Amino acid sequence: MKIFLTIFLSLIVVVVCGAAVGYIMNEPAPRIQMEEVIFTVEKGDTVSEIARKLENAGIIKSHYIFTMLSRFRKTENRIKTGNYRIPTHRSTLEIHDLLVMGKQILIKVTIPEGMTSKKVAGYLEEKGITDKESFMESVTSGELLERSGISAESAEGFLFPDTYYFSEDYPAQKVVLHMIETFFKKLEEISPEYGGLSSDQLYEKVILASIIEREYRVAEEAPLIASVFYNRLKDEMALGSCATIEYIITEELNKPHPNFLTYRDLEIESDYNTYIHQGLPPAPISNPGITALNAAFNPAETDFLYFLLQDPDSGKHYFSKTYGEHNKAKLLYLKGSSG
Repeated sequence: MKIFLTIFLSLIVVVVCGAAVGYIMNEPAPRIQMEEVIFTVEKGDTVSEIARKLENAGIIKSHYIFTMLSRFRKTENRIKTGNYRIPTHRSTLEIHDLLVMGKQILIKVTIPEGMTSKKVAGYLEEKGITDKESFMESVTSGELLERSGISAESAEGFLFPDTYYFSEDYPAQKVVLHMIETFFKKLEEISPEYGGLSSDQLYEKVILASIIEREYRVAEEAPLIASVFYNRLKDEMALGSCATIEYIITEELNKPHPNFLTYRDLEIESDYNTYIHQGLPPAPISNPGITALNAAFNPAETDFLYFLLQDPDSGKHYFSKTYGEHNKAKLLYLKGSSG
């Protein structure tokens, strides 16, 4: 009889405890009045520490129940680090599943046209997406480049400038791959026949687009600037792009962006100096956007060989066919500036 009573009472305890656990696990914590709470899982947090933080924040009723649930489901190592937007009045079970699924807060980042990979890396680090060293390692990863179909030593020029949403501490390789994939999707829209180009031909157009990106100020002039560069290449003239000199100063020499260029700057020895070296530089000088890419793949048909900034306020240029016309325009510009 005593054995029977012991077993009976034990069963009652188990049932009651099970019911209590089930109630706590499926009922939301009643203390929070807000609609949602921002909750952070830090690197190295154990499931017990996460559970205690959830309870202390008033998100769950019992850290014991959360820990027990995680261990029962074998998810102790599956909760991802990062920031979470947790809707309140959710059950322990629902919150557990949300953290295991890793539905983190996404950070909005907007990459401007014309940024170099190095500057993109610094910007993403500031935003908490990924560290710049890992990003640059991914940009120059031979495996990643081969996987993306890029025949170059770097993904510079192929990181499409756009607005992206990434979670905090997102893997650098995934960031780079996503930006490259976006580049080729946009290129398909601009030039569906680009697949017929050889890898070298494609790379040359991307290099040219990167220069156009740093030269144009008014969108409708980008195809005209492209035509100047194509005409110069055809006539075996030096491109003479000021943008490449600025690239040397800021990226190779790590100096501040100059307010103006001097004749001495135009003589800096570098493979990127398009004043003293004929043809294209060895690699892109920026990551071009839609306007510059469209200009490089669809240039205007002109006889122009020169362009000169005509109005700093509007950003418009004067285009000319001969060196004489170009010099005349330069004298008029200087006269207007001094007047």
